[in-house]
Amino acid sequence: MKIFFSSKCLEYSQPWHPESPERVNSAYQYLKKKGFEFIEPIPCEDEDILLAHTSRLFDEVKGEKFFEPDTPALSGIFEYARLAAGSAINAAELCLKGEKTFSLMRPPGHHATRNHLGGFCYFNNIAIASLKVRQAAGKIAIIDFDCHHGNGTEDIFLGKKDFLYLSLHQSPLYPGTGLTSRENCINYPLSAKTSPEKYLSVLEEGLKHVKKFNPDLLAISAGFDTYKHDPIASLSLEKDTYREIGGVISAFKKPLFAVLEGGYSSDIPECIYQFLIGLAE
Repeated sequence: MKIFFSSKCLEYSQPWHPESPERVNSAYQYLKKKGFEFIEPIPCEDEDILLAHTSRLFDEVKGEKFFEPDTPALSGIFEYARLAAGSAINAAELCLKGEKTFSLMRPPGHHATRNHLGGFCYFNNIAIASLKVRQAAGKIAIIDFDCHHGNGTEDIFLGKKDFLYLSLHQSPLYPGTGLTSRENCINYPLSAKTSPEKYLSVLEEGLKHVKKFNPDLLAISAGFDTYKHDPIASLSLEKDTYREIGGVISAFKKPLFAVLEGGYSSDIPECIYQFLIGLAE
């Protein structure tokens, strides 16, 4: 398992914002002690961002000309977002060479639609990476287990025949989308306090769609705000549930890469560790 990480993603912050440097830094320090190997990512190119987003959004982020309270126009945010997207691309490209990979970077991405940022997300990292490698990879299934629906990822991939999007998410909850499945986007809204057993059962059902699709590559939006002690969501997963999630995904025996999305508990290092151990099994 190779992990892409740069300390540059720790340089920006907003007081009292849950998407803080500490959530990623604590995970980095924990995984480093566990002996994982880290690789410094490379920022993506402008044209990579435009694979998934409009020039309007690109210009807004680059010029810091937008107002969104949860997704602030912080100084230098374009470069930080470009590095996170580049890290996702690096992870996707390396996984096609036989490695399982994980991008441990911020900001997250799955709420960024083609034309709009939001939900702590500026550019959609998993979408940019998937579109970047589509020719080399073939069919791609995106599995999203963040507690919030990846409205941005669905917006970008809806109707694209070589992609399948699967999301399990709490509902009602921000952003209020993903209530039903549409075309190639399979959604499973879950009520608050859904148990680990129920969650894993629904995941197994959702993965039947992935099996039928028979992808050549798995792209994983890994959100750890499904954890029982997460401060901004209300699902009930245990730390070891993430090991089971990783295990059932790994069982596909397909090239795969994962990208960090949400997760705001102080226990996020252990949750990520369990997931990576499951992927490696």
